[in-house]
Amino acid sequence: MTHPDLPYWLAFARVPRIGGMRTALLEAHFDNLREAWHAPRIELQAAGLDDSTIRSAIRARGTVDPEAELAALEAADVVAFTWHDPEYPPRLNQIHDRPPLLYMRGEIESRDEWSVAVVGTRRVTAYGRQMTEELSRGLASNSVTVVSGLARGVDGIAHRAALDAGGRTIAVVASGLDTVYPPEHTGLAREIAEHGAVLSEQPLGIPPRADYFPRRNRILSGLTLGTLVVEAGKGSGALHTANHANEQNREHFAVPGRVTSPLSVGSNALIQQGMAKLVTEVGDILEELNLQMVERQVEFAELIPQDETQAAVLQHLTREPRHVDEAVRLVGLPVAVVTSTLAMLELRGLIRQVGPMTYVRV
Repeated sequence: MTHPDLPYWLAFARVPRIGGMRTALLEAHFDNLREAWHAPRIELQAAGLDDSTIRSAIRARGTVDPEAELAALEAADVVAFTWHDPEYPPRLNQIHDRPPLLYMRGEIESRDEWSVAVVGTRRVTAYGRQMTEELSRGLASNSVTVVSGLARGVDGIAHRAALDAGGRTIAVVASGLDTVYPPEHTGLAREIAEHGAVLSEQPLGIPPRADYFPRRNRILSGLTLGTLVVEAGKGSGALHTANHANEQNREHFAVPGRVTSPLSVGSNALIQQGMAKLVTEVGDILEELNLQMVERQVEFAELIPQDETQAAVLQHLTREPRHVDEAVRLVGLPVAVVTSTLAMLELRGLIRQVGPMTYVRV
């Protein structure tokens, strides 16, 4: 169900200079963003907005219709969620400069918490292509989600390798989701949405701009456990992603390249300066991130009850035997509800009965 305040989040996303910091100011001052959208200038000043931002917000009221923004999303088969919504990726919510709003085609699953960003040059060499394919395929085969930016070169190869391995992949783009850049990746973007998600912080209709790509890169690194740089020349955008990963206290990895290749200057420097772990095979990444058992962890995460009653009962069971009467007292629900829930949890293999009306958590 759509949150009633969402149209006003969408409307503020159209206002220049309204990002995470100013959205936080608005939330701190107003009860909700609907109230902020209709607020007079003096109240916007009291919230802490500067004059230029206030002028932009007031101008936007004459051109942006919040309800029309929501209708356009629905027509484009795009969903949006704020940093308060359960769909918002938990790891991304931890970064300093988190986007207030994300637009998505596809679906983010709990298993995507185990993910690695794979980035590199657009002008990939045969060696870079080989390593990108091998490592991305290896990650996907080990139930690790591959995250990249849908660009030409390393990004597109990483997405394709993950899909071909039957794994999940997420693309983070620097334009509205109704625009695919580069256009030759339109089909790839469609496949990614079917087997993962395509994400953006940009509203519909926004074309890619040069200054959007460095901002996009903080989302790439923020979503993931670590960033792998395959090939990166001096000043490469992949190095910006690695820098964001460093600021976000995430792991760095790099594939060594020929010392004479200009396309490996940046990635080799990451290794030389001790910023990135040298990677020659996927096991190097899995070991560093302790992901050797990720498939078992994914299976367990999928077993965790989504039903609130089941989750509440399971929360009060441990590996020490607990009688149903004690469970009823701790959960605070009727006996009939608790006993039927225990039976369901036992069927799912999450608990087992070890004595008369006595259960332990598996």
